[in-house]
Amino acid sequence: MVKLARVTVHEELRAVVRDYLAERPGAPWRAFAGDLGVAGLAVPEAYGGAGCGPAETGVVAGELGRALSPYPFLQCAVLAVEALKAGGDDAAMERLLPALAGGSLTATVLLPGDGELTLRDGLLTGEAPYALEGDVVLAYMGEVLVEATPSRRAPYRTMDESRPLAGLFFDGVPVRPAGDGRGWSRVRDLGVAALAAEQAGGAERCLEMATEHARTRHQFGRPIGSFQAIKHKLADVLLLVESARSAALAAADSPVLAAVAGSYCTEAYLTAAGENIQVHGGIGVTWEHPAHRYLKRATSDAQLFGPPQEHRERLAEHVF
Repeated sequence: MVKLARVTVHEELRAVVRDYLAERPGAPWRAFAGDLGVAGLAVPEAYGGAGCGPAETGVVAGELGRALSPYPFLQCAVLAVEALKAGGDDAAMERLLPALAGGSLTATVLLPGDGELTLRDGLLTGEAPYALEGDVVLAYMGEVLVEATPSRRAPYRTMDESRPLAGLFFDGVPVRPAGDGRGWSRVRDLGVAALAAEQAGGAERCLEMATEHARTRHQFGRPIGSFQAIKHKLADVLLLVESARSAALAAADSPVLAAVAGSYCTEAYLTAAGENIQVHGGIGVTWEHPAHRYLKRATSDAQLFGPPQEHRERLAEHVF
């Protein structure tokens, strides 16, 4: 009964987010976060949030992936919130979590290896050339998590314009303590899980578009979906989508499952986006049709937390 009630709540959350994105596609992040409360899903109730977990954030991430939304949900509501919670610094949580929950503040997280940064005498120096956008920067430096304001930002015009990136440069800027940094791998895994949910949502939308086109596009007097080659493509993509959804749902449970989802969902999305264009034919690569945008998002997602082979290497450490 409890499990059934939870599924119902998730379906209701999914429907609310989907309707909002359809009706107000251009709404600013602060409005989206404030109207639905989704920015604070994982924020503890003591700091103005809902106190939910990865399952709920995954539902929202999946809908944002379907809509190719540019909202900074991944870096703000998942990475930054989880980093602060894992850091355990009461002052930092009191300072940042309420604003993150309300959507009035955005943040991004620099994981180990995201650029070349050094921390000496309380000053941060270096650069992170490809970072997700956010007002506040939280950086893992050794065993500590610090908050810093970049000296300069250099926005990029990326292939996937639905996921803004920027270069962040630090010229000896002072930092503020933000918590213990030793739990960064768990924060990364939760980010991978949220991204996997996005990817599963995007792959699902690609399948829907391809199926609808196969039903309505006619060649030789019948729908192209009646041709065996198209049937096989769509059946293969359906298997990928269902498997990706299952992998994404389990991703937050352990480092092993996060690595599985990071590898599988990335490749499933790339395949689904590519096959969507194949089913559509020439129109799929025109600027007016959204199919190419999903392929671009799938391609950029494949590098966000490392390519699939990097996830498999991490998986091998646990399996072998």
